[in-house]
Amino acid sequence: MSQIFRLYGEFCATHPWEVIVAVITLTTCLLTVDQKQNEPDSYSKRFCPGCFEEQFKAVDVIVMTVIRCLAILYSSHQFRNLQKLGSKYILGISGLFIVFSSFVFTSTVLNFLQIDLVDLKDALFFFLLLIDLSKAATLAQFALTASSQEEITSKIARGMSVLGPTITLDTVVETLVIGVGTLSGVQRLEMLSYFACLSVLVNYVIFMTFYPACLSLMLELSRISNFYGEKQPLVSKMLLEENEKANPAVQRVKLIMTIGLTAVHIHSRWFCKDESSSDDLNTTVNDNVSCADDSSLYGFLMKQFALSADHIVILILVITLIVKFIFFENDDHLKQQIQSVVLTQQEKKDESSSHVLKRQQRLVKVDSVNEEKEVQTITAEEIGSFDEDRLCRSLKECLQIYRSEGASKLTDKEVILLVDTKHLPSYNLEKAVENQERGVRIRRQIVQSYASCENAFLNLPYKYFDYSKVMGTCCENVIGYIPVPLGVAGPLLLDGKQYYIPMSTTEGCLIASTNRGCRAVENGGIKSRIVADGMTRGPVVRFTSITKASEVALWLEKPENFATVKENFDSTSRFARLSKVTARMAGRYLFLRFVAETGDAMGMNMLSKGTEKALIAIRKYFPDMEILSLSGNFCTDKKPAAINWIEGRGKSVVCEAIVSADVISSVLKSSTHVLVDLNNSKNMIGSAMAGSIGGFNAHAANIVTAIFIATGQDPAQNIASSNCITIMEPWGDSGQDLYISCTMPSIEIGTIGGGTILPAQSACLDMLGVRGPNEASPGANSKQLARIVCASVLVGELSLMAALATGHLVKSHLKYNRSYSEKDSCEKADSQECCKT
Repeated sequence: MSQIFRLYGEFCATHPWEVIVAVITLTTCLLTVDQKQNEPDSYSKRFCPGCFEEQFKAVDVIVMTVIRCLAILYSSHQFRNLQKLGSKYILGISGLFIVFSSFVFTSTVLNFLQIDLVDLKDALFFFLLLIDLSKAATLAQFALTASSQEEITSKIARGMSVLGPTITLDTVVETLVIGVGTLSGVQRLEMLSYFACLSVLVNYVIFMTFYPACLSLMLELSRISNFYGEKQPLVSKMLLEENEKANPAVQRVKLIMTIGLTAVHIHSRWFCKDESSSDDLNTTVNDNVSCADDSSLYGFLMKQFALSADHIVILILVITLIVKFIFFENDDHLKQQIQSVVLTQQEKKDESSSHVLKRQQRLVKVDSVNEEKEVQTITAEEIGSFDEDRLCRSLKECLQIYRSEGASKLTDKEVILLVDTKHLPSYNLEKAVENQERGVRIRRQIVQSYASCENAFLNLPYKYFDYSKVMGTCCENVIGYIPVPLGVAGPLLLDGKQYYIPMSTTEGCLIASTNRGCRAVENGGIKSRIVADGMTRGPVVRFTSITKASEVALWLEKPENFATVKENFDSTSRFARLSKVTARMAGRYLFLRFVAETGDAMGMNMLSKGTEKALIAIRKYFPDMEILSLSGNFCTDKKPAAINWIEGRGKSVVCEAIVSADVISSVLKSSTHVLVDLNNSKNMIGSAMAGSIGGFNAHAANIVTAIFIATGQDPAQNIASSNCITIMEPWGDSGQDLYISCTMPSIEIGTIGGGTILPAQSACLDMLGVRGPNEASPGANSKQLARIVCASVLVGELSLMAALATGHLVKSHLKYNRSYSEKDSCEKADSQECCKT
């Protein structure tokens, strides 16, 4: 049954124009069809000429006034419930449903039953009591949980599959229950009952046809997607769970009522026809008799205030419907359940700091495209806080709770209030609320408010990330993370072993080109050597005269003095080992360059710590030495510098390979002579003309940066790490083979510390077999990673030079870098317009 309603809902959502036009056309036809004048019905026969004043009894006025007031109050109650959902769209769409259902219903009744407005005025108020906005609002909520335009159809179909069976059974039961009033024999009650039955049926037809089509069309035209934003997955999940909780007992009761009431209607309308005719005749006679005029005051009062059967039935029916709608079909418990679920899951996340990471590892195993999309964009579980409806307490109360119990007891709005009033620093949110992910979420709300860039955060994920490895280590004021594409090149044959190289980049062709270079050297492979290893730190100190400055420079050259400095330096770490100190003077300024091995770490922190203690030791011998800065740009770190190119920094690596003429022809589509000539012209002469420092290569920085991002290195250190000279020479007896080498004197790299501790980056290091420290031989892992980087640069150089030689560079970039569809370009244009606004 649910599947049938799902297919039906999908049809209405995918063909909204057709459904809407069909409903409006049918309504127009019903309104304009000509009908013969009906014969006077039994109701008119029951009226006696002297009983017209019965319609104006005081009790009639009072009762109908109460009904009208109740109808208005109930309508107000329903709209107030919709407004609590926090959605002007749900309120507007549901209101539209009421307007059109009222229009169709009223028009149909007026045309077919030929009811005068005098008779219709009371029924219209009664009709308001039969409107059930909860189902319309629920279907609208289903549609608004769609995160994209493509999902609107599937969400509406899902909502119809959930609500369809329930509302169908409810319609049958309500029609049969209200239909009992048509058997009462009371003229006004029968009229209202007929009106109510028709109201229920027409509302059902409109809900199943016009409403889903109109809902789909409105959302598509207004481009409302991801309405709930970061709350969408939980709202969707809770809607499904709430509406799929079918109560077997209730369903059985409804079915029994349906069968029983159907039997009553059949018996009353077909088998008792003769008795009904007789009763009508007797009733008419009795009514005429009862219409005798009573001129006494007592008789007049009794006639004005006596309650008839129809008054009692109407009041009972109205009260029953109001109790039913308010107390048994109120969806407020849905929001309460969402809040309880969020609180429960929040407590579970507080039990362990690694819970989010474990949940991420489970999600990685899921191959579903939808699941991946949820992880990347908005989340697969509850997102955001559901305390918006709670009133924000005063600043005084919030401060009292914050100081006594902590910020974790406050709502998001209250925490933001403390940040706005400078009582809580925004950089300390994670610690204050005792939940890192919640702290990130609150900071996002603050930034969205201040920067007016709500749309920018729709595609910026923050869920399912282990922030415990980031806080205080890698990043501050965190608002999420940036997913960068990760590719692989290889296998790369290096020193007799194959490696698959992880590369994280957004430049098309880069990985494909590197992969082609790997194929070019797969026969002979690449050989590599580490020729130097030493991270540097270059402080600047100042003396009172050049005499003192030169005295210190000469003092450091003596072995015994260097031993003293080394002893102090090495005492700061188990792995840092000072190997050299170079001194350079500039007037009374002295620049010292400390060089030390740092194990498997990149080593800047080790160097800083050791250098500081070494300077303190030197100052004991030269008290007038003024330490200006621990870093005097003599290192040199993250800046182009000839000293790194000449003296080296970090790992100094050399790689070489020999490529046969056949491979150059078949794989690279070029020749040795052309490649050698191009290398001399471009990488040597061209770089010299540009005054390049360490840039005698084609694009070493491309490969270095891609591997650095993938393996958790500092991307800014690609400046010195990309220093490379690429040499190509003819090889072999005939000179048809190619000899290629890359020399990179300053690769600043490590396998522990920094971004290498993050799960994804650690996985890339695992791919290369160099994750973490090498316990047996400290420093071996970082040296091996430096070899891999240099070898990857070599194959990248080889492939790019061949592409330049054959003129394939522009063609390949136009194919891969610029091959986006018209849709993509439109989306980019839309996003740019959003940013401008």
